[in-house]
Amino acid sequence: MDPLSTLWETFFDWRSMREALPDMLTVGLPNTLILAVSAALLGSVLGLLLAVAGISRSRWLRWPARVYTDIFRGLPAAATILLIGVGLAPLGMEIWGPDPYPLGILALSLIASAYIGEIFRSGIQSVEAAQLEGARALGFSWADSMRLVIIPQGIRRVLPAWVNQLIALIKDSSLVYFLGLVASQRELFRIGQDYAANTGNQSALLLAGLFYLALTVPLTHIVNWIDRRLRLGRPATAPPDDDEDELPLAATTEGDRR
Repeated sequence: MDPLSTLWETFFDWRSMREALPDMLTVGLPNTLILAVSAALLGSVLGLLLAVAGISRSRWLRWPARVYTDIFRGLPAAATILLIGVGLAPLGMEIWGPDPYPLGILALSLIASAYIGEIFRSGIQSVEAAQLEGARALGFSWADSMRLVIIPQGIRRVLPAWVNQLIALIKDSSLVYFLGLVASQRELFRIGQDYAANTGNQSALLLAGLFYLALTVPLTHIVNWIDRRLRLGRPATAPPDDDEDELPLAATTEGDRR
């Protein structure tokens, strides 16, 4: 059989894609967004706490933050999801029953917080020392200076990297299927996997991949647009120069995980 024909029949069966499309739109897409956005919000809160602890003058705050970051950045995402989802399953059963979603969100949030904490820390430390000195000269306490002056500027500088981390979370949400999901909880990858197993055709998995592309490619362009605005201060309508091709920020952040 012609290899090209085999490839086409295996991954580009439009009938299989049409069958999977309704579940992808009504179940998979919302669940993927719930997992990614919830983990991004919780991970951002935890990450900000880690960033502040990481630059604290107290070693009792710095060292635990460093150890936490090293552990959750060093472990594979799949291993962390299994450790949290399976290890805390008895506790989850007592609190909210057999639903694995909260533990999946918790695991993704812990992973994201380690990366987002480093993103925020680098942004905070990039703010000039004169900003802190000026705030203190105006009568602000150290805590108020950090909260009102330094942290907002630092976070603004690393927004592209934060969006890049959201892209990574969207893709990592596919790993939650390890915890076992009922039909109404399946995310995009799980739905594609189920259809592929039932039909023996991989087209539904390709369709799931196209959904991930539809989510992540616009976010990638948002990252680059934010980057240009922050670096050049241009209006949104200004066309980019030819030599200002899109530069993927925080590539090392996602690359560390892989």
